[in-house]
Amino acid sequence: MRLIFAGTPEIAVPTLAALEGAGHQIVAVLTQPDAPGKRGRTLHPSPVKEYALARGLDVWTPEKASAPEIVARVKELEVDAAAVVAYGQILRPRLLEAVRLAWVNLHFSVLPTWRGAAPVQRAIMAGDEITGASTFVIEKGLDTGPVIGTLTERIRPTDTAGDLLDRLAGLGAPLMVQSLELLDSGQARPAPQGDDDVSYAEKLSRDDAYVAWELPAHVVDRRVRGCTPAPGAWTTLPDGSVAKLGSVSPRPRRAGTVPGQVRLEEGEVLVGTGTDPVALSTIAPAGKKPMDAAAWWRGARLGEGAQLGEA
Repeated sequence: MRLIFAGTPEIAVPTLAALEGAGHQIVAVLTQPDAPGKRGRTLHPSPVKEYALARGLDVWTPEKASAPEIVARVKELEVDAAAVVAYGQILRPRLLEAVRLAWVNLHFSVLPTWRGAAPVQRAIMAGDEITGASTFVIEKGLDTGPVIGTLTERIRPTDTAGDLLDRLAGLGAPLMVQSLELLDSGQARPAPQGDDDVSYAEKLSRDDAYVAWELPAHVVDRRVRGCTPAPGAWTTLPDGSVAKLGSVSPRPRRAGTVPGQVRLEEGEVLVGTGTDPVALSTIAPAGKKPMDAAAWWRGARLGEGAQLGEA
């Protein structure tokens, strides 16, 4: 098949690689324009752009993928279909109609659950036990198109959003290959999404990543894991400065304390929650790299009753 691929982050690369590996011709790769890194003004290419250029593929980085000139270029290529994985732009009808078959998206949930920008993160934060991936035909609505194929995957008790996204990216790549090939052969039977079990996964904000210590320990654990690695769970230190947190582990056999109160016990830094305390793994005070929580505690020299989070 002659294909266009549209994607931006690292989790999109396995699908691009799988499509090439299956012998399909990638005639153009769309990805987001180069963007500044976390520090400084230097522009950096997306992981998809880096991979595509290394493979000698034709890379496009339009500010607006549905601009008339991009639509015209797509039509000139006479492609069969387009594969989309975490591209980051809304695709307008005039662009969707510019290929022979369809634009097919790989979405990391079992639709219609968790439509939207952060399905894996929201699934972890909600305490879901099962998630998965879906391929669907893109239409005007947000993740509402008919579904071609799905797979399911268990959410492990220690999965961060990064862990689970990486796993689903690998599992979803062959699903995309199969879905496009079934579509091309006429064997695909895209099924409309039902109206039941619809949920929405809004993009995570900085406020979503704030750890409210008054919540139960298992909810704190889910919030931290769902926000790792981005935007990164955070709290405030006793001096009011911000610190990023690594994973936490509920400690049901340890004595509880005031939510947010921090102490060292048996070599672990424990923080009180609305139920059991949780043990911190790493902490990164503002302007510093993540460090072992016990090492941070020794250096911080906090007094008895020290409190994390807003008073």
